[in-house]
Amino acid sequence: MRRMKNLFQIMECPARFKVALATYQFEREVEYWWGIVKPSEGEDPITWDRLKDTMDNQYYPRDVRRMKEREFLSLKQGSLSIMEYATKFNELSRFAPHQVDTEERMIDHFEQGLMGGH
Repeated sequence: MRRMKNLFQIMECPARFKVALATYQFEREVEYWWGIVKPSEGEDPITWDRLKDTMDNQYYPRDVRRMKEREFLSLKQGSLSIMEYATKFNELSRFAPHQVDTEERMIDHFEQGLMGGH
């Protein structure tokens, strides 16, 4: 999903195509899972945000999501390189979307975790 999100940004993909393109890439157990949960014909189509939420709920139980959110909130650069820190920041930020819901909040949180940040 993260890879698809990045691709959609690069391609400036219209929202109406995101779910179809992402689900086309599903393989193995995720493809089987999608076959069960996807809306039937005539039902309202699923949105990109709803698909991401549904997948998070399926593959990250609530207690794991809370643990990942706490890990994000306490993330500091420490001995990590700036690239390692940025990668970890991006991986964990999706578990605390309210902390990075604007560019300003995301930058502030990123800077707070940098070496020497307060």
